[in-house]
Amino acid sequence: MHDPVNSPSHYKRDGVECIDAMRETTSEEGFAEYCRLNAFKYIWRANNKQNKEQDIKKAIWYLRMSIGEDPRGG
Repeated sequence: MHDPVNSPSHYKRDGVECIDAMRETTSEEGFAEYCRLNAFKYIWRANNKQNKEQDIKKAIWYLRMSIGEDPRGG
């Protein structure tokens, strides 16, 4: 099933999600900062998108990742 918030298929290659590769190749604080900045981006643009709720959910997803919670249940 396609899940554009928790596991977008276009971010997966050879069974590895881009976010997991990034987490493995940067420092813990660098990864947390990346996630916070992505959350900021989604909040910033939410009111200009047709599917505002999806962007807000993505922001929450990234904020959870920034504090070490994996919203995918992993």
